[in-house]
Amino acid sequence: MEFSQIFTLAAKEFRDRIRNRWVLAVALVFTVFSLVITYLGGAQQGQIGLKSIELTITSLVSLVIYLIPLIALLLGFDAIVGERERGALDLLLALPITRLELLLGKYLGLAAALTLSTTAGFSLVAILLYQQFSWPGLFHYLGFMFSSVLLGLAFLSLAVFMSVVARERTRASGLAIALWFFFVLVFDLLLLGALVSTGGSYGGDIFAYALLLNPADVFRILNVFSLDDVRTLYGLSSIIPPALAKPWMMGAVMLTWIIVPLALARWRFKS
Repeated sequence: MEFSQIFTLAAKEFRDRIRNRWVLAVALVFTVFSLVITYLGGAQQGQIGLKSIELTITSLVSLVIYLIPLIALLLGFDAIVGERERGALDLLLALPITRLELLLGKYLGLAAALTLSTTAGFSLVAILLYQQFSWPGLFHYLGFMFSSVLLGLAFLSLAVFMSVVARERTRASGLAIALWFFFVLVFDLLLLGALVSTGGSYGGDIFAYALLLNPADVFRILNVFSLDDVRTLYGLSSIIPPALAKPWMMGAVMLTWIIVPLALARWRFKS
């Protein structure tokens, strides 16, 4: 495997996203929404503005869970299938480059664009938090930004996998939207329905560990249920075992969500 070829493909993919102003558009969206939610997110508790770093992060969690997975899926769903439909895939594979190098180059370029847009979009809020809470507040917020990037990379891995599996761009886009609906809207409803229908007899730790099957829930556990000051704000906080709400454990689970879809994409693309 030639890393120089991977980085060349990644740089080209990244330049394409910069050239069509995709990164700028997403960064502006994140900036506007994050500023609005930061100042108005505590309105339900009767607070406006920057009152605490915990409430600020809790308010931004919903924005990240809804927006970043959708952006990541729409960014990567045509990474491979788009090249196939344009007839460029056969041309690329005719070059002295392996399928793994092509896959990694595409993913790293898209990941760089997604990471830049996410961090740029949240940077203005980081400056405001530093002015208000100094380094302690900024430290927690940087952890939130890092976990947001990991969430985006996890859904980008899923998008690339679907792009390898799908034979048409329209089918890949449909799968991307369906995947967003499932993980962001439907998954938790299914778990709650199962919990209610069984009368809570299968709740407890089983329900908590089932949340690990959803990267969006892993992100929520990492940024909400691991903060003692805001655990009581969520009705599900009582079912999260303290041993599960450890940042290093949730970080490892999120990395698994990044690696496994890429490994499956590599296996499917190779075959």
